[in-house]
Amino acid sequence: MTIGRFYGVNGKDLLRHYRDFQSGFKNWSQKGHAKKWLLFPQNIGSHLSIDETSLSHGELYTILTNKSAKGGKGCIVAIVAGTKAETVIEVLRKIPGSQRKKVTEITLDMAGSMTMISKRCFPRATRVTDRFHVQRLAIEALQEIRIKHRWEALDNEHDAIEQAKISQTEYQPEILPNGDTVKQLLARSRYALYKKPNTWTESQRERVQLLFERFPDLKKAYELAIELSNIFTNTTEKIYGLTRLAKWYEKVRQSGFKPFNTVARSIENHYKTIVNYFDNRSTNASAESFNAKIKAFRAQFRGVRNVEFFLYRLTQLYA
Repeated sequence: MTIGRFYGVNGKDLLRHYRDFQSGFKNWSQKGHAKKWLLFPQNIGSHLSIDETSLSHGELYTILTNKSAKGGKGCIVAIVAGTKAETVIEVLRKIPGSQRKKVTEITLDMAGSMTMISKRCFPRATRVTDRFHVQRLAIEALQEIRIKHRWEALDNEHDAIEQAKISQTEYQPEILPNGDTVKQLLARSRYALYKKPNTWTESQRERVQLLFERFPDLKKAYELAIELSNIFTNTTEKIYGLTRLAKWYEKVRQSGFKPFNTVARSIENHYKTIVNYFDNRSTNASAESFNAKIKAFRAQFRGVRNVEFFLYRLTQLYA
């Protein structure tokens, strides 16, 4: 559009001319099925990542990438519309079996569909559940407990305001030493609970100290989340990782926190692929990084109006 204005040409006309005559999109060999699937068998490697991402209007696509390409040219192996396992498997099986058997490791999240795709299409590959997805579950469990306390604080404040009206007195909220009210303390501590203690600012440290003094269960939940993170950070061997996860599971059971029990059950159901992380310390970070590139590419063009053309330009850069 900017180039068009510079030369006094209608920007939409210039874009249409580029798309239809200059870019090569019109003669693209995969144009006919681009909305449903794209396949680049030549980009397959020994270490892959599989993840889902949204291209436009919340429509999800499953993307298989080659780790060795490091998010650059040749990283896209396949893009398939949707996350339905059978659909993705059907497309990936178009890649010759001899090539698929060369895959030795694939990282993924805990979605059942991703597990099925990996198992069916890459039978010889070691599946590694991404540690960051596991840690995210623990953080979400912690935040759920914080949010529960925040709703309770809001209810208590509303009750106190109504009681003040009945008694015809002025309501005065409790002000904590750092200037927060209780509901503000619970709202403003959100980001500090995502961080480790050594990364807190002075104000965050003060706020968290007040939070933990007032809500001891939040302190205990935070310590559980941090301990889980430290297991992945500080453990080097699979056997020790498995032992430490088992001990963490027991602490969760004794804590009685329902959200953390759900996290523990998820880990229990996927522990075989979770502990594979300790072999090579592989994560799905490359897939998450590529998803960020797609979002940035999408934002640069202010959304996706023509899905096929967007995919064409994306694959010209990364496939």
